Amino acid sequence: MIDDPALATKSLSTQFEDLLVHPLGKVDITKSGLDGRVVIIDGLDECRGTAAQCEIIQIVATSARKRTTPFRWFIASRPEDSIIRSMSSVTVSPVRSCIELPVSRAIDHEILTYLTDEFKKIQESYGLPESWPSEEALALLVEHGAGLWIYVATMIRFIKNDNSYGPKDQLRIVLEFMKDVSAKVGVDNPLVEMDFFYILIMERIPLKPRTTIRKILLLHSLCNLIPVNIANLLHISAEQFRHTCASIQSVIELRGSDFASMKINVYHVSFLDFINDPQRSKELYICGDFLIEWRWELLVWLHEVYSRSTDSSHTVFPSDTILAEGRSHAYHYTRVLICFWELCTVRAHQLDPQTAMSVVELPFNKMLGLLDDGFPWSINTHLVRDNLPAELRDKIIRKDKCPIPGCMNTEKVWIFGHGENESVPLQLRDGFMLMNNQH
Repeated sequence: MIDDPALATKSLSTQFEDLLVHPLGKVDITKSGLDGRVVIIDGLDECRGTAAQCEIIQIVATSARKRTTPFRWFIASRPEDSIIRSMSSVTVSPVRSCIELPVSRAIDHEILTYLTDEFKKIQESYGLPESWPSEEALALLVEHGAGLWIYVATMIRFIKNDNSYGPKDQLRIVLEFMKDVSAKVGVDNPLVEMDFFYILIMERIPLKPRTTIRKILLLHSLCNLIPVNIANLLHISAEQFRHTCASIQSVIELRGSDFASMKINVYHVSFLDFINDPQRSKELYICGDFLIEWRWELLVWLHEVYSRSTDSSHTVFPSDTILAEGRSHAYHYTRVLICFWELCTVRAHQLDPQTAMSVVELPFNKMLGLLDDGFPWSINTHLVRDNLPAELRDKIIRKDKCPIPGCMNTEKVWIFGHGENESVPLQLRDGFMLMNNQH
């Protein structure tokens, strides 16, 4: 890495060759004791993007076939379609064997041991009697765990949640939930019961912070934003962000002490699957009506600002707008605008006709002129256009000859709007930069 600092930006196959294959080629494998060692890749399905998942499979299979590394490779994953297809391809299948690991009740004794150990820690931490919880309660937790570790681990995190009335009250909620949900789900269907538990966790959050949590999850899982950027777009402080996320610490954690580099870690991909599936999460779904209403709410606010403001030195907000402490009008406006365009890039969630028509009517020349100079933000134009009704795309953003008088650029540029409202943003290869363009 010292010799080639750019290696981290190169393709996965190049990194594999330079970091593994080439160094190992200089080693006496027999004497090194590396022959037959096992490399475990756990949770391949949680790697972001199916293309990357499949590429990893192909790279490993090629190495196994050509014996460029001395390792055996053990890849654990949920049976996603793309991963199954890659594993079944003609280049991979000859060098792999598959083991199905079904959810099994055979590990109930291990789950009981885990629960016993965890409750002992809780007893010691809170000064609770050894008789708590009862054997009946433990048996019920094991029964409903049904061999699914993520369910049991989530229950324990819920019971230990500091943002509650304490573990005894949390356990009571879990036991009541289990007795109630048993009538709603099949005996051997722990994944469905997991959904009910996720609903319980979310519905115990008061409505206002629950809405903020759903916005955080949307910007994290669908726009791939980090906490500091999400907090900026939602106009909340680092402390408010941490406090809000504490209400769902059963399913997510914040990693890192420095907020600027902090990341959101979702304990299990099943929660993101749940929150992104309208059939499973129902009214807690983070897209659909929730996304449409949030876009519309921001768009209405933007239109009102444009109708009242003249330039960046005279930006007037609706009377009910609340500015975060120490933040200027320009700062607040810039974050609202960025948030709106980020929501327009959410893949496969096209703008509804009413919202799209309202976007057409935006005064784009004024939109960029009101921006704060200190916070440029890139937007992927292709994602925005893909989400626009075909008949309105060119009225909102298109590529054409630069309309600026006297411009010597012969290449086509991205242009916002049409007619007297059109404006040229700062150009990027895959999109545009949201920043003040008055110069």
